[in-house]
Amino acid sequence: MERLNDIDDLKVAVRSLIAAEPRFSAVVEHHGLPQLRHAAPGLQSLLRIVTDQLISLKAGESIWARLTTQLGSFLPEEIMAASHDDLRALGLSAAKARTFHAAAKAFAAGDLEENLQLSDAVLYRRLTGITGIGPWTASIYLLMTHRAVDAWPAADLALQYAAKDLLALGERPSPRRMVVLAEPWRPYRSAAALLLWQHYRNLRTITPD
Repeated sequence: MERLNDIDDLKVAVRSLIAAEPRFSAVVEHHGLPQLRHAAPGLQSLLRIVTDQLISLKAGESIWARLTTQLGSFLPEEIMAASHDDLRALGLSAAKARTFHAAAKAFAAGDLEENLQLSDAVLYRRLTGITGIGPWTASIYLLMTHRAVDAWPAADLALQYAAKDLLALGERPSPRRMVVLAEPWRPYRSAAALLLWQHYRNLRTITPD
């Protein structure tokens, strides 16, 4: 399987995951298969992921609505024409404004324009080479737009809380431990992430650390 393209691909991946970790079966039994998270590859999708980092869904949607109104089609030249102050006035932090410009420059240079033709490993390296794009952002982009079968955003808090509950861990696992926990789930860690997000959304109570 080269890409997690459709429900049949997801079923294959989930069967393999349940064989490796039987507790995943409870997620499917109680909540069904998770929805695939697909988005169009390109600068706009990457910037949406950056916008949503470390803030609530409601705040992310509000900021994105303002950005969409002001920036229109999210072409690289439109992003670069907006100053850092302009972007901050629309709700972005200073760090995210810098990342917007760095990402726009990378797309303008053609490093990522044809990213569907790149291997997951090459795309990951190019993404994390952009100022402000870390492993979490790159992994989410790979999962959503590249339909990667083995993306694993280990620093994702929702995944950590879900893993803590589903796997009956004593504490929320760190990103490093999440990497170790997911090793047996290769090469289908993207599907594991989808299952854990499904589990997270259906937890009745989550007590923050």
